[in-house]
Amino acid sequence: MPELIPADTPSLVGTDGTAKMSKSRGNTIALSDDAATVRRKVRGMYTDPNRVRADVPGTVEGNPVFAYHEVFNPDRAEVADLAERYRAGQVGDVEVKERLVVALETFLAPIRERRAAIEADRGLVDRLIVEGTERTRQEVRQTLAEVRRAMGLTGTYQQVRRRAERSRRRTEAPA
Repeated sequence: MPELIPADTPSLVGTDGTAKMSKSRGNTIALSDDAATVRRKVRGMYTDPNRVRADVPGTVEGNPVFAYHEVFNPDRAEVADLAERYRAGQVGDVEVKERLVVALETFLAPIRERRAAIEADRGLVDRLIVEGTERTRQEVRQTLAEVRRAMGLTGTYQQVRRRAERSRRRTEAPA
């Protein structure tokens, strides 16, 4: 399983380069996208608009392709090499994007495999919900008991609970 993205990672700019990634804008790469979709989206990503040919030096800062490399490409040397060559006009957008596709696929492959395994196990989600709910209820009971003990309310709570139960029975009793 890939390592999680650090919490201090800023929101990624969308593939269109104009705003943060947003499903409603259609400028996302989803965790559920298949390999062909990821490749298509990366190929269509916004890059340096002033760079009209591969031999023209480009700007890495603010370039969404490089922002994604920074987050998803674990090969720091490759990212540095691509950035250096891009600034010098020695690498084209196609190569930079293809390397990004490889990095994204490396990141997404284990997620896809896990998702497929979960989808194949009918009832797994229901079992997880039931088991999680039961564990949570037990934790809540234990925590409340500890709180009552710490506040010296154990005996008081039991008295209040018994009175409430008697009151409830009287109200429910047929007249």
